[in-house]
Amino acid sequence: MTWRSCSLLQHDMLTRCEVIMRDVCEGFGAELREFNGEGDRVHLLIHYPPKIALSKLVNSLKGVSFRYLRAECTGRIKRTGTGSVFSTPSYFAGSCGGAPLSIVKDYIDNQKRPPA
Repeated sequence: MTWRSCSLLQHDMLTRCEVIMRDVCEGFGAELREFNGEGDRVHLLIHYPPKIALSKLVNSLKGVSFRYLRAECTGRIKRTGTGSVFSTPSYFAGSCGGAPLSIVKDYIDNQKRPPA
C-alpha cells in the first residue's frame, strides 16, 4: 500500500509514523510487515484478515497517524506550506498474493528515505 503526503516527511517523522501504524494494525488484528517511505509518501506491506474492509484499515492508518504527526510536528508541517492538509485523499493498494514476498519487501526497503 502506498500513499502520498502533501508535506515533506523527514526521517524522524517516518519513524514515528511506523510506530503509530503498527499500533493501528494491531488494533485491527493485522500485521505491519514492512514500512518505509520517501519525502512525500509511505510504503506499507500489511497482512490483514479478509474480514477487514481495506478502506476502513486505510482510513484508520492515515487518519490516526497523520493526526498524531500533525500534533507532534506542527511547526515543521506548517513550514512546508500545506497548512492543515497533511495527506492526499488517495492511496494505492495492490494484492501481492502471487509475487514472491521477498521482492515486495526489497521494493519497500529500497525507498529513498530521507537521512536521519
